[in-house]
Amino acid sequence: MNDIENIPELMASIGARAKAASQILATASGEDKHTALMAAADAVWARRNEIIAANLRDLDFGRSKGLSDAMMDRLMLDEPRIQSIVDGLRAVAGQDDPVGQVLEEWDQPSGLNIQRVRTPLGVIGVIYESRPNVTADAGALCLKSGNAVILRGGSESFHSSQAIQDCLVAGLNMAGLPLDAIQLVPTRDRAAVQQLLTMTNYVDVIVPRGGKGLVGLVQREARVPVFAHLEGIVHIYIDKAADVKKALEIVLNAKTRRTGICGAAECLLIHSDVAESLGKDILSALMTAGVEVRAEKGLPGPDNMVTATEADWGCEYLDMIIAAKRVDSIDDAIAHIRRHHSQHTDCIITEDQDAVQTFFTELDSAILMHNASTQFADGGEFGMGAEIGIATGKMHARGPVGAAQLTSFKYLVRGNGTVRS
Repeated sequence: MNDIENIPELMASIGARAKAASQILATASGEDKHTALMAAADAVWARRNEIIAANLRDLDFGRSKGLSDAMMDRLMLDEPRIQSIVDGLRAVAGQDDPVGQVLEEWDQPSGLNIQRVRTPLGVIGVIYESRPNVTADAGALCLKSGNAVILRGGSESFHSSQAIQDCLVAGLNMAGLPLDAIQLVPTRDRAAVQQLLTMTNYVDVIVPRGGKGLVGLVQREARVPVFAHLEGIVHIYIDKAADVKKALEIVLNAKTRRTGICGAAECLLIHSDVAESLGKDILSALMTAGVEVRAEKGLPGPDNMVTATEADWGCEYLDMIIAAKRVDSIDDAIAHIRRHHSQHTDCIITEDQDAVQTFFTELDSAILMHNASTQFADGGEFGMGAEIGIATGKMHARGPVGAAQLTSFKYLVRGNGTVRS
C-alpha cells in the first residue's frame, strides 16, 4: 500500500477508527492490556526471522538512499535487538496500570468528596524516523495508558515497522481488544504526515521522535498539541568541589558512550579554580578518547584543541565533539546554561550540597542531574520500561514520556444530596 491516491480519505479513515478504538480501550482492564502486551512480546520473538527479513528489505532501501553508517546502524535489527524489543514489551506489561489511579483525594466542608484520577488522553499520533523499535515502544506505552495510537514510521523502516506492528495487533487480538487501537500509516507518502498533524477531530496529541528537522516541522505545522524536544543541548558543570574520579568517569561516559542520543553531553563548563588541574585532565582524557574539543581561547588543555566560536555554544553535535568553557562561579555556569541550553538535561558534578541545591533550584531543565552521566536521560533508565520520547515543554508531560505521562486526569466528585447555599 505504497501508492495510495487519496491520502486525506485514508487518514480520515484511520483517525475515525482510532477514535472509536480509544473509547473502548479507555475502559479496558489492566489484565487485558497485560495479556495483549505479553502476547505481542511472544509474537515478536516467534516471528523474529520474518522481522529480520523485513528489515533486510529496509536496509537495502536505506543503502539506495545513501543513508549514513550511523543511520544504517539505527535501522538495523538482529536477534539481540529483537530480544531488547521483547524485553521492553514485557517490562511495560509488568508496570502498574496508570488508568484510574487516584492522584489526590480530599473532602470539602460542603460535604463533597473529590478525587483526581488518571484518564487516557485518547488518540496519540507518533511520528518517528529510522529506528523500527520505536514501533514497539510507542505501541506498548500507548496501549498501557489506554490510548489508541496512529504510528507513522520513517520511510526507511517501512517494512520492519509493519512486521512489528503486526505482532502488536496479534497481541490485541489475543486479548480481545480492538485491532484499530494500534494502527500504522501504510504509505511512505509525506502527505500523510501533513494530514496527521492537522487531524484535530481525531488526534489528541502528537509525539515526534527523531532529528531536529522532523521535530521542527512538527512543532511548526501541527494544529494538535505536541510533546517533543527540538534539541538535546546538554551541559555538564564541573564545580570547584568536584570529586576527581567521579568527574573523569562521568564526563567520558556522558560524551562517548553513545554520541548520537539526545542525552549525550555537548558542552563542558569548568570552574576556574580547577581549570588548570581537573579540567585540563578531563579535556586531555576526552581527546585521548577521540573527542574533538572546541575550547574557548585560553582554557588550559592539550595543545591541539580547536578554538571555539560563538556558534559552538548551544550546538547539538551528536558526534565526537564537545565545547568547553571556563566559568568563575556556579552563577556564571547557570547564566551560560540559561542562554544556550534547550531545557533538556543539565548536570552538576560536585560534593558541595549547597551548590547542588542552587543548580537544581535555579535551572528549569526537564532533567537536572548531580554526579551522574547524562546518558541516563532515558525513560528506560528512569524505570518506565520504555519511553515514547523526551518532552521539554512545560505543559503536562515533561522529561521522559512513559505510560503515566500519556494520561491526563479528571475529577470525580461525590455528594449525598449535597446542594450549594
